Amino acid sequence: MGKNYAQKRVNSSIKIKEVIVMGYSDKVMDHFANPRNVGELPDADGVGEVGNPKCGDIMKMYIRVENDVITDVKFKTFGCGAAIATSSMATELIKGKTIKEALELTNKAVMDALDGLPPVKVHCSVLAEQAIKSAISDYYTRKGIDPAPIVGDIPCCDHEHGNCNCAK
Repeated sequence: MGKNYAQKRVNSSIKIKEVIVMGYSDKVMDHFANPRNVGELPDADGVGEVGNPKCGDIMKMYIRVENDVITDVKFKTFGCGAAIATSSMATELIKGKTIKEALELTNKAVMDALDGLPPVKVHCSVLAEQAIKSAISDYYTRKGIDPAPIVGDIPCCDHEHGNCNCAK
């Protein structure tokens, strides 16, 4: 069966144990097991990548925008079940929304839509919010517009919840 197969089995077992121990909601489990909008958009209008090397979660969001509306969104996430679930839910929440509406999405709204997250996984929802803002920032940059006054600051990590790994 080979080394790669065995490693995948071990990784799958770890993820399953994480889900059982953490006590995730049914919605988190659904978005983890059946993530929506997974993949890349080769002709994306904006791409944002954020990550927290301390916990190992990395999210990449791709957006397609037409007439100021996010018409398509995809993501690729390397991370835990909560990171995958928050990425999936975040894409569902912004698809079909205006850029202004997408910028108003908070990590709390993502958590609420998932019926909550364990406190140690709140940083995953923060990363999802940051990934969206990063993709929108890239969209404006590609259009030759300074994104800072519109998007605001995108922190390098999650200071608010103690998941800081930067030099600030």
